[in-house]
Amino acid sequence: MSETATLVVCALLIIVGVIGIVVPVLPGLLLVLLAVLVWAISTGGGIAWTVFAVAAAVYATGVAAQFLLPGRRLKAQGVGMGTLMLAVLGGIVGFFVIPVVGAFAGFVLAIFLVELSRSRSREHAWTRTKAALRAIVHSMGIELMTAFAITVILVVGVVVTKV
Repeated sequence: MSETATLVVCALLIIVGVIGIVVPVLPGLLLVLLAVLVWAISTGGGIAWTVFAVAAAVYATGVAAQFLLPGRRLKAQGVGMGTLMLAVLGGIVGFFVIPVVGAFAGFVLAIFLVELSRSRSREHAWTRTKAALRAIVHSMGIELMTAFAITVILVVGVVVTKV
């Protein structure tokens, strides 16, 4: 594959990956890392594989941060892992019941209903639902920043290998 074609494939993988982060249907961050792997395989050499190794380390750090940081806030708010698992299930059901917005609506509704059944208070349930939504947005932000960092690493690698 030509160098230009490789870069186009990498750019498309990154774009689809970022869309996959915002619309969680595809493994977005993994696709961004895959773009660097495709480039490293195509380019070859020590610099390319070093760039991939750095990108993989950033990926691993981002994935760890994506789960650890928001999870800590959720625990502080009293939202358990069981609630989130049921919310994911609600999101999956919502995805098939209501096209386009169903996943989000099902996710939010499931959190609210689980927390309402636990606390018997709408105020507490809504407070915990908002905390869960903030954590999800925070997690998505971490994932987007990680994707941006990996993209910058790829661009630097492309520039360095051209010089």
